[in-house]
Amino acid sequence: MAMIFTVHQAKTQLSRLIASAVGGEEVIIARGATPVVRLTPLAAARPKRAFGAFKGQFALTQAFFEPLPDDELGAWDGGAD
Repeated sequence: MAMIFTVHQAKTQLSRLIASAVGGEEVIIARGATPVVRLTPLAAARPKRAFGAFKGQFALTQAFFEPLPDDELGAWDGGAD
């Protein structure tokens, strides 16, 4: 159920209303009896990538550095042999 507040109430309780909206509650601000604004949180920012997050979870063998076979190399070149 939406929580409805007047503009005056919203001014005096803005921090609490923001916390409620971030917590998932629907917050509506009204002028008199007319709802005019819905307070919603912004999408969460994507976390920054952590360099080395997969350290120690993968191992490169010498096979990684060997040339690809001709058929596989041809597939990378658009199928041209």
